[in-house]
Amino acid sequence: MRALILVMDSVGIGGAPDAAGYGDEGADTVGHIADACAAGRADGAAREGPLRLPNLVALGLGQACRFASGRVPPGLGGQVEQGQFGCASEISKGKDTPSGHWEIAGVPVPFDWGYFPRTTPCFPADLTRALCEQAGLPGILGDCHASGTEIIARFGEHHMRTGMPICYTSADSVFQIAAHEHTFGLERLYDVCAIARRLIDPLNIGRVIARPFVGTRARDFTRTAHRRDFSVPPPGTTILDLAASAGRDIVTIGKIDDIFAHRATGRNMRGNGNMALFDRTLEGLASLTDGGFLFANFIDFDTLHGHRRDVAGYAAALEAFDGRLPELLLRLRSDDLLIISADHGCDPTWSGTDHTREQVPILTWTTQSSSPIGRRAGFADIGATAAKHLGLPEPLHGAPF
Repeated sequence: MRALILVMDSVGIGGAPDAAGYGDEGADTVGHIADACAAGRADGAAREGPLRLPNLVALGLGQACRFASGRVPPGLGGQVEQGQFGCASEISKGKDTPSGHWEIAGVPVPFDWGYFPRTTPCFPADLTRALCEQAGLPGILGDCHASGTEIIARFGEHHMRTGMPICYTSADSVFQIAAHEHTFGLERLYDVCAIARRLIDPLNIGRVIARPFVGTRARDFTRTAHRRDFSVPPPGTTILDLAASAGRDIVTIGKIDDIFAHRATGRNMRGNGNMALFDRTLEGLASLTDGGFLFANFIDFDTLHGHRRDVAGYAAALEAFDGRLPELLLRLRSDDLLIISADHGCDPTWSGTDHTREQVPILTWTTQSSSPIGRRAGFADIGATAAKHLGLPEPLHGAPF
């Protein structure tokens, strides 16, 4: 008996009930991608035609979309073959990665994160001064809200000449630092981020993110897989904590260990991109002992396609993930539980480059016949269900389905 939670980062399925308060009323990541595919607006070298996700549809994705948005998107109709399916709305404030994952794990965020203003400069002068003094920096570049790829292209060459790191933020509660892996140094970048983490703690900022890149000029700068998140720890007991306290085997895939500040995250396995992360998931499952818990994040949907508003790329990434699912399902035992969900939306048809406040799918694989679980108030029901399946103590938040 084992439990797995796979988070398709940013794969939202329709605006949350409070989406208007975030400027996201009408956002629908999966629905709008399916619409674009059906209309031929997402055809390209990587894919063409309607969105094809037969394995996710068989687990209930199309019907989960119907619960969330009132419609089954084009191409996602079909028979639900196994497991339970529905959708959930986040009760935490914001639409960021830590809040979504913590709530999935049973700990909604009861407070408002700190954010940086949409000004230039956007960081407090005393913060910048302290960072430069304590990290031995000649200064910083950027100091604004920006897309990561765009600001690296804009300032990357200047950064390489001067040694000033590129510091920027977004609509999330985040302080991001980009630097060249070779001319600046990866370990030095991590050291600077650790200093920034201490300095911004009083501002209640959720994450400092190291964004290393390589290349020689603006047209060929590329971010690498050595990203690292410096997060604050969850403000309560997560399913990871419960599993660790019970002496259970824990495997985390991708950036889960960073998101949970490396607390009770067991054996972490990394990979460069969704397909490598899927490989790590299969490897982690193969070594997961009875009573164990696997928690995985698949990041490409968000970072490579959602934020970059790349509809065709997002569609191709969904189809590639769907195509790998049979490999996983064949490795599950009859008493295992698999839950596939998401942490927020990032509608690639939406204005701007930020996340979108959306409902998320809940798709489960068990040996039980298919059944709907409807619309859930809060992501914590996911963690509560996994905890019950594993015979762990009941989390403070969430109701198992």
